[in-house]
Amino acid sequence: MYPVLVEVFGISISSYGVSKALAVLAAAFLLTREFRRLGWDPDPAATIVVATAVLGFLGAKLYYLAEHADSISVHHLGGAGFTWYGGMLAGLPTYVLLARRHHLPLATTAAVTAAPLSVAYGIGRLGCFFAGDGSYGPPSDLPWAVAFPNGMVPTTVPVHPTALYEAFVAFAIAAVLWRVRTRWHPYATVGAYALLTGVARFLAEFVRINDDALFGLTQPQLWSLLLALFGVAALVAAARQPRSDHLTDRSVDHHSNDTTSTVTVGRPSPPDVGGR
Repeated sequence: MYPVLVEVFGISISSYGVSKALAVLAAAFLLTREFRRLGWDPDPAATIVVATAVLGFLGAKLYYLAEHADSISVHHLGGAGFTWYGGMLAGLPTYVLLARRHHLPLATTAAVTAAPLSVAYGIGRLGCFFAGDGSYGPPSDLPWAVAFPNGMVPTTVPVHPTALYEAFVAFAIAAVLWRVRTRWHPYATVGAYALLTGVARFLAEFVRINDDALFGLTQPQLWSLLLALFGVAALVAAARQPRSDHLTDRSVDHHSNDTTSTVTVGRPSPPDVGGR
């Protein structure tokens, strides 16, 4: 694998760091596109993505350090070592606060963020794979098993490339969400993201190396179950909404958190381009 892509003036450019930067750029690009499609001011999109990513990475690192509080080493303080659920716990309130600060309707904003977020996660997982950061599974004799002799956490034994599995599923989820984002109620899109992502991560843990935490489940699995349950609740809430009350049937008030508003803001929304 390639933990270090290139060195510039003695500074190592890591595949892990590059993947995270590309993930933020991709999410910002896609969310900006969505804001324009809705006729919203596109400027806050990049701000929201970058701020949420920064606070999310900070939360992910702090959670990781808390998990290893009894054995912290220089390795733990480096540029790797993050927990996605720590990032979720820090990134989610940051996202909500910024959405409210910019007077964006939370449900609709979350719905159009779901696909970009899944794309970003997939790119990040590709970075984990190329860096060989240890987010792989047990030894395997499958044809696609991979050894990471030069990885950040090296192994010469072929193992499950779990990060690749997660990346593939994340991109598949993003494709589904991108297609339905203009057809479904925002609650349904958010619910589908939460349910699919939660189930995917729950299953991925069976081919990852993590310690059991409770009832034979790992910490990521416990958080995944909560995420999936939230997704089910959002889907149920969407099913109870009027059938005509979805993203393509109304304009959105940029100055209200009411997702059922019928006030158009800024310039008129361009024609729907969903599903392309």
